[in-house]
Amino acid sequence: MAEETMSNEQQTELLFMQLVMMFQGMAMQQLGKVMNPMTQKIERDLGQAKNFIDLLAMLEEKTKGNLGEGEQKFLQQSLFDLRMNYVDEVKKGEAPEAEPEAEPAAADDAESEAASEDGGEPESDDPKDEAEGSSDEEKTA
Repeated sequence: MAEETMSNEQQTELLFMQLVMMFQGMAMQQLGKVMNPMTQKIERDLGQAKNFIDLLAMLEEKTKGNLGEGEQKFLQQSLFDLRMNYVDEVKKGEAPEAEPEAEPAAADDAESEAASEDGGEPESDDPKDEAEGSSDEEKTA
């Protein structure tokens, strides 16, 4: 019976470590450190990576005092490694696909399209230009 209890403890420890490794692997994928096995591409989503790190931190907090020494050390080391990698990725900056410069270019394109539809230059915000335009209208009236 003691042998059966020992195997249950070992099985529980193994399952716990698999759970930690699962979250750790997913976080590493989202940090862009490991290729996604489904897409065969390197993906980077720091928000999702942080979510997996936070899940492991919550697990550490909720299991405090209930883990064996090996489980506790494994979880702490996993969190340390993930946090250091996360900081490294944040220092590198956000992914190039999240550039905010794309929005102003779209606004310029819309302005150019409006000008070509009117058959002329884009309207100016200069009050001097508006005054000249109104005097032309008065002359024709």
